[in-house]
Amino acid sequence: MALKSTDMAKNMAKKLDGSLKSESLPDRFGQASKVQNNKRERAAEIPASKLVPVNYRLPADLVSRLREHAVSTDEGINQVVATALNDWLNTQTKK
Repeated sequence: MALKSTDMAKNMAKKLDGSLKSESLPDRFGQASKVQNNKRERAAEIPASKLVPVNYRLPADLVSRLREHAVSTDEGINQVVATALNDWLNTQTKK
């Protein structure tokens, strides 16, 4: 006996519904959502250093020197640039 088109549609809908129910929940729901909250809590615990994003354009050779220095001293490039700017400002105020 052949199935009617409505019966075939019902069977396909049941298969689709079953496959949707069997899929796991995305990470933003359930137990995994607690991990994201922990990241937010840890970010709040970081000392309030008030880092401000700054965009600037530098010559390519200077950037490569900064990167090499950051790698050789095991510091991040942000720390290297901050140290260089701080040293420069200190020399400017002493004049």
